[in-house]
Amino acid sequence: MKYYAKVYRVQSEVLVAVCDASIHGRVFEEGELVLDIKKEFYGDEEFTEEQVALLLREATIANIAGEDAVSMAIRLGIIDEENVLRVCGIPHAQMVRM
Repeated sequence: MKYYAKVYRVQSEVLVAVCDASIHGRVFEEGELVLDIKKEFYGDEEFTEEQVALLLREATIANIAGEDAVSMAIRLGIIDEENVLRVCGIPHAQMVRM
């Protein structure tokens, strides 16, 4: 699997934005919901599953989009499956560690 990810560090917070490569740069609209997988936000650097797993474990905040990325976050225990939003069938989840 290939992913795009970008890490933002602000003070003690580590925000990780990660998406499946297959949806990078795409926009999904369903009614009033819009899921915009902007290249500027998710970055332009490709990562492997192992690299993304390390980034997500370090994250204090995460924005995760795509079937593979969200499934990985669920397997890692970072996201609860019942908290996943779907737009046009594309899963999206956010996480904040308190």
